[in-house]
Amino acid sequence: MNSFMSKKDKGKEAIAEEEVKTKEQTTSDKKSKKEQEDPVAKLQSDLETERDRYLRLFAEFENYKKRTGRERIELFKTASQDVMVSLLPVMDDFDRALKEIERSEDDTLLKGVELISNKFRETLRLKGLELISTVQGDAFDAEIHEAISQIPAPSKDLKGKIIDVVEKGYTLGDKIIRFPKVVIGQ
Repeated sequence: MNSFMSKKDKGKEAIAEEEVKTKEQTTSDKKSKKEQEDPVAKLQSDLETERDRYLRLFAEFENYKKRTGRERIELFKTASQDVMVSLLPVMDDFDRALKEIERSEDDTLLKGVELISNKFRETLRLKGLELISTVQGDAFDAEIHEAISQIPAPSKDLKGKIIDVVEKGYTLGDKIIRFPKVVIGQ
């Protein structure tokens, strides 16, 4: 490409390159003069930049600590919840067993199974499991109860109210892990 350029174009190109070099040198000379003239301002600027970086890093680390703490607590809750949900059928089986043993009139067997059942329930209660109190005649609340069936109400005062509790409900902390299954009156 250079072979096709005229001498005049080559001269213009050389002049343009010289002007660029001169401007760069002038700019760098001005910068070095400013740096030499005002080192305190440069150091203050650097200090402010580092202080800002430090504060941002500190805030980011604090947010990280809070987030990991919340995640750890949530992990413990969910791990506990899985265990509790898997133990709920065992509690239901204890209830059914106690009803059958009461029919057999074997007091020693009844006392033994009641003792084990109470110990089991108390251990789960200490871990945060609570029974949702639901009895016949309570008002039906869709936020708390799960209606599995509707039957004609035996009396007018039981319309829209709980007729029977088929399965007990439980909470773990503030969260409902199993809704009570109920039959309501129409």
